[in-house]
Order: sequence, then structure tokens, then C-alpha cells
Amino acid sequence: MKKKLKTTLCVAFLSVTFISCGDVSRKVDENIDKLINKTQYLDSLLNQEVDKVLTLDSLIDKEHQKVIKLDSLIQKSSSKLDSVVNKVLKPQN
Repeated sequence: MKKKLKTTLCVAFLSVTFISCGDVSRKVDENIDKLINKTQYLDSLLNQEVDKVLTLDSLIDKEHQKVIKLDSLIQKSSSKLDSVVNKVLKPQN
């Protein structure tokens, strides 16, 4: 009789343990799924922001090239103007 009682209690304890472990396992799986969804969302946001930065970088490069061209034109114009001024001033000296 005592042996049957011990066996029954042992089986009942193991059943409760397995049921509670299954419940904990389900909760862990749900939390892992939530974390995966959050990381995918953050990855998407990060990719969007990186794309924005790359677009801005491209615009900055284009504007920098424009500035370089303008600077070159200014240098040429300045050189021509200096030449004209020198031609005009030299005969007077």
C-alpha cells in the first residue's frame, strides 16, 4: 500500500513538473518570438536611416563637386581679371 502511494505521488509530481515545464517553455517561446519581431523592426529602421545617410552623403559629394567647379571658375576669372588689370596699369607706368 505504501509503495502504491509513493508511486502515485511520484507520478503526480512528475506530471505536474512536466505540465509546468511545458507552460514555461511556451512562455519562453512567446518571448523569443517577441524579441525576434522587435529586432527585425529595429533592423528595418536602422536600414532606413543608413539609406538616408547614404543619400545625404551622395548629395554632399555632388555639392562639393559643384563648389570645386565654381572655385575653378573663380580662379580663372580672377586670373583673367588680373591679366587685364596688369595690361591696363603697365602702360601707364
